[in-house]
Formats: sequence, C-alpha cells, structure tokens
Amino acid sequence: MAAAVAARETTINLRAPAAQRALIDRAAEVQGKSRTDFMLEAACEKAQQVLLDRTVFALDTRRFRRFVELLDAPVDTHQALTRLLAKRAPWER
Repeated sequence: MAAAVAARETTINLRAPAAQRALIDRAAEVQGKSRTDFMLEAACEKAQQVLLDRTVFALDTRRFRRFVELLDAPVDTHQALTRLLAKRAPWER
C-alpha cells in the first residue's frame, strides 16, 4: 500500500477496549505488520468501500436516456456465458 510507505504527517488517537486491542494485535502479528500499519490499512479499505458505495454520477437528459436504453437493451448471447450460467454452482453439487 503506497500510503503506508509515505511520510506520516498527522496523528490519529483512539481509545479501545483491551479485548479489541488484543484482537487487532493478533491479526497484525499474523500479517507481519505493526498495529498502526494494520489499522491504517483496514481503516482505509473500509473508507474506500463506503465512499465507492455512495458514488453518484450525473448525466444530462440525453445521456441519461441513452444510459437507460443500454440498461434495458437485451443482452447479446455469448456461448461462453451461456455455458457458464448453465453450470451448477460448486455449492449446489
């Protein structure tokens, strides 16, 4: 992760129950990371997920209509996709 290598410019302070700290420490140790690196990576991953889940894009009327047309259009049949969808999932076997 590039951010973990960058110079650290600010401080983030947390208070947590001992059990949570122990859990974080065990997980960090398993991954060979410091508590700080582990927590920063986990927090950044979660922050990215939250922000990506709320990404909004705006379209003018013409582009929105085209977007809806594409969504509503029938899907082209592809042999590979048809074969894949015909297979039973491993958990259904």
